[in-house]
Amino acid sequence: MTIITAATVSLVDLEVETVRTDAVQSFVKQETIFVAISTSEGLEGTGYSYTIGTGGLSVVALLRESLLPMLLGRDSRDVEAIWRTVHDTTHATTVGAITSLALAAIDTALWDLKCLRAEQPLWRMAGGYRNSVPLYDTEGGWLQLTEDELVAGALKSRSNGWGGVKLKVGKPTVVEDASRLRAVRDAVGPDFDIMVDANQSMTSAEAIRRAAAFADVDLTWFEEPLPADDVSGHARLAQSTSIPIAVGESIYSIGQFRDYLQRDAAHVIQTDVARIGGITPWLKVAHMAEAFNVVVCPHFLMEIHVSLVAAIPNGRYVEYIPQLRAITNDEIRIVDGRALAPETPGLGISWNLDSIDDRRVA
Repeated sequence: MTIITAATVSLVDLEVETVRTDAVQSFVKQETIFVAISTSEGLEGTGYSYTIGTGGLSVVALLRESLLPMLLGRDSRDVEAIWRTVHDTTHATTVGAITSLALAAIDTALWDLKCLRAEQPLWRMAGGYRNSVPLYDTEGGWLQLTEDELVAGALKSRSNGWGGVKLKVGKPTVVEDASRLRAVRDAVGPDFDIMVDANQSMTSAEAIRRAAAFADVDLTWFEEPLPADDVSGHARLAQSTSIPIAVGESIYSIGQFRDYLQRDAAHVIQTDVARIGGITPWLKVAHMAEAFNVVVCPHFLMEIHVSLVAAIPNGRYVEYIPQLRAITNDEIRIVDGRALAPETPGLGISWNLDSIDDRRVA
């Protein structure tokens, strides 16, 4: 039998591995929301989502008080039906981050069960396109780093065999941003990808101005230049520059991605499995992007995104930001600049339960 007999939630505060500052904020801590779902067959699936410092207790409350009791007695194999039921029950709070993060914790637990039951790794169960994916590095590109530190980080990433680096932009003047980017380009040469990320900090006019100033750096993409709900502004920017526009980490519904794709306002889709509401909607966004001939390069959560990018034909990159090492028993394997999709059944993440217990706050 595959009936859900228990569902629990817990919150773990995880320290930041390194100082991370962008044009808008600093990464304070990772609030990690865990959901454990047990079934009558004796299996337990573990799912998770996260915040970067606020709102975690609100997600826990929504799960504990409203959503998890709905799972009891349901057949855990009915992943799509359960996702839709829970989503529709929270209609008054969708589209929104709190609800999406709660949905993701449930959905990833159900997918963990699905893969464990089939004794298959996630990358095969979700599509099975390839077993490794290219990496790019964000850890050497934070806004607080000096120009020399940016250059050193990019050279290290290139020597590791990785495909590119992402640099934060949004300094007070365009001259500062452009100088930093040109220094890195001069150091790494022409055959290495450089992405930039403004973290929604600019107006449409300023983004158009800075894109023009960055034109000679040959950027792979310009990420989140404007607020995520400004589809028309992104469309204007996309029409004004040859730099591909990347969006997605702050988008919480399939329909919002559709609007971007239909208006040719995004050329790189960065769906975050936690913020979109789980693996079930993540795959729908990825396949929709494929229909528009657009690549997927998800935001953060590399430990699960390596499997999802490996599952689809239009997956381009996985973002290297290690953040779970304090609560896992191993790391993603990297060979020749490519991350290998885990072959173990389930999500492919080996949780360190003792370390999780030590950091549990709710």
